[in-house]
Amino acid sequence: SSVGEGYAEIVVVRHGETSWNAERKIQGHLDVELNDAGRQQADKVAERLSKEPKVSYVYSSDLKRAFETAQIIAAKCGNLEVLTDPALRERHLGDMQGLVYQEASKLRPEAYKAFSSNRTDVDIPGGGESLDKLYDRCTSALQRIGDKHQGERVVVVTHGGVIRSLYERARPSARKVEKILNTSVNVFRLFDGDKWTIQVWGDVSHLDQTGFLQSGFGGDRTSG
Repeated sequence: SSVGEGYAEIVVVRHGETSWNAERKIQGHLDVELNDAGRQQADKVAERLSKEPKVSYVYSSDLKRAFETAQIIAAKCGNLEVLTDPALRERHLGDMQGLVYQEASKLRPEAYKAFSSNRTDVDIPGGGESLDKLYDRCTSALQRIGDKHQGERVVVVTHGGVIRSLYERARPSARKVEKILNTSVNVFRLFDGDKWTIQVWGDVSHLDQTGFLQSGFGGDRTSG
């Protein structure tokens, strides 16, 4: 293994495309499965990861689009079991969930206003999470995984909003990130003592030949 003793190497992958991604519908916690393009993307990223240094464990959000992507990766990386963790779910987007993004401001003005706020402590009406709650939930989840797997390489399959929060934890003073594409590969190293670094960011070179780069939409302002 190319992984050193003092850190865990965590390969964070966004799930493959769903029909709702393609239609620009807001998913949040709603449980939408992969479409055919998404399954092909998952095959491509699985093939790529199977040729890289050995993966010890595969973790996933328990939502179908992530879990199915994770299963395809786990099968190609040595028939591993997928360990699900609800703390890796996408941000709950409250009353915005299920709407086409362009129509949300008209159909759910209060939720849209909360969602569009520059403040990070605003909850979205209808049970949605503030950005602060999402950040606390998913950075704690990754830290738990990192603490458990020092010296190992593990894969975590999750969602665009989550990956954006993880980036912010590793690079707090950097500019906000833009698109998080389906099955993009983002490699984090979590060192002893809470230090996070990013080795690889937003890599979709495994998709170059597939023509499946069109969408990337994850139901938030910047996945699109």
